[in-house]
Amino acid sequence: MMARGFFLVMDSVGIGGAKDAAEFGDEGANTLGHIAECCANGEADRAGLRQGPLTIPNMNRLGLGRAAEAASGAYPAGLEHVAEPEAIWGFARERSRGKDTTTGHWELAGCPLREAWGYFPAEEPAFPAELTEALIAQAGLPGILGNTHASGTAIIAELGEEHVKTGKPICYTSADSVFQIAAHEEAFGLERLYETCRIARKLCDPYRIGRVIARPFKGDGAESFARTGNRRDFSVPPPARTLLDEAKEAGRDVWAIGKISDIFAGHGVTQTLKAPENESQFDKTLEAARAAKDGDLIVTNFIDFDQIYGHRRDTAGYAAALEAFDRRLPELFALLKPGDLVILTADHGNDPTWTGTDHTRETVPVLAFGPGIEGRRAGELSTYADVGQTLSAHLALPPLAAGASLI
Repeated sequence: MMARGFFLVMDSVGIGGAKDAAEFGDEGANTLGHIAECCANGEADRAGLRQGPLTIPNMNRLGLGRAAEAASGAYPAGLEHVAEPEAIWGFARERSRGKDTTTGHWELAGCPLREAWGYFPAEEPAFPAELTEALIAQAGLPGILGNTHASGTAIIAELGEEHVKTGKPICYTSADSVFQIAAHEEAFGLERLYETCRIARKLCDPYRIGRVIARPFKGDGAESFARTGNRRDFSVPPPARTLLDEAKEAGRDVWAIGKISDIFAGHGVTQTLKAPENESQFDKTLEAARAAKDGDLIVTNFIDFDQIYGHRRDTAGYAAALEAFDRRLPELFALLKPGDLVILTADHGNDPTWTGTDHTRETVPVLAFGPGIEGRRAGELSTYADVGQTLSAHLALPPLAAGASLI
């Protein structure tokens, strides 16, 4: 079996049911279930955006509702019950100790994280003095602002004007293993921001921080400041070979769309298609589908669910994004060739009804489909790595170190 493989990640579309959720402070979190519930009872209605029950017929027909029911015990409110889904459907538990983007993607690609990330404490200042002092000296900065746990949009509104006036970048973190640096694209400079992040990446290595993230923004004041699409993630490389590495070494093209190349630190990537939001990421996925050859792998992270709506606890916006994504799926269906395999999944949860602004520990859906693939129940998968192992088997690549194939 070969043709092409599609590895599509709906960032943060968890479906609840994580047995260890309480250890992460997330017992009861259920991103899809709570969104559907809010839609069904009218709490996610918003004039000019959406109203009524959650409408995602394509994903539901593939088996998303059944996967959610199997994971959390309840079919998402308002969705029609599908007796015989068209995809191989199930849900996966995360083996790694984390609930962040990097950990989720690496495990999905066959590389569970065996050693926990380092994290910055909730106390202020969040960063060790020796780290910030070295960053200021090596990057030639007049100082930094923030030095705390924060929501990215909130801290830019709060400190953006002072940043523009003083030239001090805004540095903050979250419950994830991240060091984030926000700076005005024009007043500070985009390339200068990237270079500051490269310096921070090296300085964060001894602390086992997964990502340093450049968060550029524009605007003339607190009310108009807005992040741009020029975000860059500076990640440590995966500690072991992934599905992407195996595909590249076998001479296949690996199409990395959105922030995929950043997440894998460029490892295993042959074609990078940058796109800042769901719509353009879907466009680039279709572009890759038209160009990809037999044996190629297409990997996309659809970022809006998490970045724009989950972290901002915007339930109506999240629901509308799910519905918009679902409406575009037939465009992908139309480009699939005999032998193609698509796996639609997620990397963690980000329940917009939950407290705080961080990710939530949840299981994720696994929907595998393509021309000629018969739908059936896959049940509970003990690791996200089953996704990578399945695609590896389908593409006739060497077996990965973790996971079991569904085919």
